[in-house]
Amino acid sequence: MKENRLIKMCVAGAACALLGTALAQDASTTTTTTAGAAGTTSTSVSTSSMNGTGTIATLSPGGNVLAMRTTTTAQPTMFYYTPQTVVVDPAGNTVQFTSLRPNMPVTYTYTKNGDHMVITKVTLQQPISFYEKKETTTTTTTTKPNP
Repeated sequence: MKENRLIKMCVAGAACALLGTALAQDASTTTTTTAGAAGTTSTSVSTSSMNGTGTIATLSPGGNVLAMRTTTTAQPTMFYYTPQTVVVDPAGNTVQFTSLRPNMPVTYTYTKNGDHMVITKVTLQQPISFYEKKETTTTTTTTKPNP
């Protein structure tokens, strides 16, 4: 009786995982269920990475949180990043994470880790030099003619 209940729970969990994956972009889920010794069941769920495109709404360097806006009217979606998160420019060159700023359009790759969406890679849609502010200082001096 406990074995049937455990199997039903595993099937329900797999169905929920597949439903959640169907709502995400470009995701695939592999569910493996095996029967072990003494009637025990082991289930493992593996989710591949998903891709998205959006604009950085806010980022919190100390809190490891990055908010992305997929459309101009949508509420930002919260993602987490780790020290392993890679930031690259369109040519594939590595860029410092500290170079990211709000309103930068990016594409990103993320995985689901429990309830958290963790960004693994951020690709800028423009080279970093496009976003760097160039300051120009103009100095005007006037000279008086000698009498």
